[in-house]
Amino acid sequence: MTAAATIAQAVARALAEDVGTGDVTTEATVDSAARGRALITQKAPGVIFGLDVVQATFTALDPGVQIERLAPEGEWREGGPVLSVEGKARALLTAERTALNFLQRLSGVATVTAEYVRMVAGTGARILDTRKTTPGLRALEKAAVAAGGARNHRAGLYDAILIKENHIAAAGGIGEAVRRARAAAPELTLEVEARNLVEVEEALEAGAPWILLDNMTIAELREAVLYVAGRAELEASGGITLQTLRDAASTGVDFISVGALTHSAPALDFSLNLEPCP
Repeated sequence: MTAAATIAQAVARALAEDVGTGDVTTEATVDSAARGRALITQKAPGVIFGLDVVQATFTALDPGVQIERLAPEGEWREGGPVLSVEGKARALLTAERTALNFLQRLSGVATVTAEYVRMVAGTGARILDTRKTTPGLRALEKAAVAAGGARNHRAGLYDAILIKENHIAAAGGIGEAVRRARAAAPELTLEVEARNLVEVEEALEAGAPWILLDNMTIAELREAVLYVAGRAELEASGGITLQTLRDAASTGVDFISVGALTHSAPALDFSLNLEPCP
């Protein structure tokens, strides 16, 4: 699905959820011929992302709406005007909450991501996202992660192989799980989860090119990096916070995956103020 189609689908679902059979308040209080001009303002420091979705939301209710972007996406800013929208007043009011919900959510993800990326600067480690996303919004949230400066991990269960402890148990061991995965999909990236050095050794012996170090302490991460010595890419995952991030990145791992980028990002605050057009 194209980015435009993904946005259109998300907007249609969100508007249907919010508008339902009609915006009774707006229809009762605002003349159908009235026009308005709205200004969206960023009220807290952070990284803006989601303007394409905001534009699609207003356009869905008023195809003739005029939109002017007043701020860039993907850059840290302290706040200020973001977007000017002029069109049918009813459409602006009905779309307001849906547009702001998307913008606050996606900008929140981009902002948290930027904070994590900034924390590992100079270590060589790169921040990855996970599949811990809002159902139905994964593509948009992963785009927000990229706007914040991190790298997207697999998009879903279909585009890479990540053999985790339950797969290993079901297959009968790391070696057998890797053998089966290689036979089934040799063209896909393959990664194996390891909880300790014994499993790291088993993953290396099986030929795993990428090993996820699951819930290891800083000392264990450092030991794993020394043991692997460049024979596979290493990803630290599990229980890593902003407070422990720099220490984890300094162990020499290649990647740190952080579910909190998407499952715990707070919304970035925006407002929309409307004034009637003469």
